[in-house]
Amino acid sequence: MFSDFWFNLKLGLFHVLDWNAYDHILFLIALVVAYTFSHAKRVFWLVSIFTLGHTLSLILAAYKVIEINNIWIEFLIPVSILFTALYNIIFAKSNIANQKINALYGFTLFFGLIHGFGFSYYFNMISKGTESKLLMLIEFALGVEFSQVLVVIPVLFIGYIAQNIFRFSKNDWILISSSIVIGLCIPILRETWIW
Repeated sequence: MFSDFWFNLKLGLFHVLDWNAYDHILFLIALVVAYTFSHAKRVFWLVSIFTLGHTLSLILAAYKVIEINNIWIEFLIPVSILFTALYNIIFAKSNIANQKINALYGFTLFFGLIHGFGFSYYFNMISKGTESKLLMLIEFALGVEFSQVLVVIPVLFIGYIAQNIFRFSKNDWILISSSIVIGLCIPILRETWIW
């Protein structure tokens, strides 16, 4: 029983922390780069809402409630990263961290759904014959959540260093970081382009 739990937890951990599929990390960077440690509660909620969306889409796919063509999902994943980074650039001067959060929570949930569908095919393969897919999904989600926290803490820490030690303005930090994310996202978008 514990070995199954540990396997599923590690599966969630390495789903996010896989450097060969760094799209998840790019999205998290774009999602939290405008925040500081003083916004830890908001960052936690954003990360958790993303995990919720990710898990919901896996549940929908695992129980064959919704099936979406993987070509569209593979294309929409880098689009979600690009959208989030561009949002940061467009609104960098208006202090994103203090904006009303409802729309951002909604987008984060939606993008979590997209990213979850991206993993659903593989998840369905490894969960065949499993007695409790739901338990496996929950254990996997715990791994995803924990690994996302492991990603966002260094992002917040690097942001702190950049702004307080190297004296980048918050606006410059957001613009530079989001531009780097866009630069790393463009090759993924080109590989998955559907037209």
